[in-house]
Amino acid sequence: MRVLGIETSCDDTGVAVFDGGRGLRAHMLASQLHTHRPFGGVVPELAARDHVRVLPGLIEETLDRAGVTVGELDGVGYTAGPGLAGALLVGAAAGRALAMARGIAAVGVHHMEGHLLSPMLEEEAPDFPFAALLVSGGHTLLVDVAAAGVYRILGRTLDDAVGEAFDKTARLLGLGYPGGPAVARAAEGGARGRFVFPRPMVNRPGLDFSYSGLKTAARLAVEKNGTDAQTVADIALAFQDAAVESLAEKCRRAMEQTGRARLVVAGGVGANRALRRRLREMGDGGGGRWTVFYPRPEFCTDNGAMIALAAWRRLREGQNDPLDFDVRPRWPLDSL
Repeated sequence: MRVLGIETSCDDTGVAVFDGGRGLRAHMLASQLHTHRPFGGVVPELAARDHVRVLPGLIEETLDRAGVTVGELDGVGYTAGPGLAGALLVGAAAGRALAMARGIAAVGVHHMEGHLLSPMLEEEAPDFPFAALLVSGGHTLLVDVAAAGVYRILGRTLDDAVGEAFDKTARLLGLGYPGGPAVARAAEGGARGRFVFPRPMVNRPGLDFSYSGLKTAARLAVEKNGTDAQTVADIALAFQDAAVESLAEKCRRAMEQTGRARLVVAGGVGANRALRRRLREMGDGGGGRWTVFYPRPEFCTDNGAMIALAAWRRLREGQNDPLDFDVRPRWPLDSL
């Protein structure tokens, strides 16, 4: 079964072709960073317009790279939520129209399910069951995954997602957008110990997250010390250390609570090298008796490959959404 995947949930346009027999055939991504960087964040209307502009050509080029014609597709998957309503509608309309024109099945994919399954695009893919830390731009979730489509939320953020906290701290420090990579780069020149920020929710029971206090600590440090180059690096390092330690500690608790032997980490923040190093130390590298699985860095951020894979799994089981499609800007993962 050959499936075309379309991702337009936010500010990246992703298209991919997944073949059940041969795996991922091709994937392409059109970034909108140049559009949104001057605003320090994503402008929804501009995002939707850019998707409209680039998606038709991106589909054509991806199919060409995959060596697959439109007539050889067996199904289409598109991100139906969560995300920006206007952006979601672009991909959903394109995917549904293509499926209807060719008389093939189509399915709306949950964006976070795509992230959750993305490590299965790798040669060393995790088996079910596992626990998952999903840390994309707008989401911070700990999930117990019994099987594909069987998800139980263990913990979630009570305010900003960790990716949003990175973005806002980067803006505070004058580091630009997107914030995650910018803060990580600045932290490489930081001196550990000059600033020590609180580890959010670490001293409380449970698996929920919170980043409002950490953002406030960074803001107060800036107000007191200014933003010379070394101070920015020191604050960036202190912020990253606190964010990473919070994520890692909650992962440790989740693994102990569920007894799972595998931990999946996916989403944009999952590419952070400090987080990967800490989880490796706590898990299979430090006697934690659990193995950590990641997608390759290019599949940590939003992409069409993860949507094509998730759609292929659902279409293989016979799911085919009705013609009167809709998108869901808010869509709880555990409602699947």
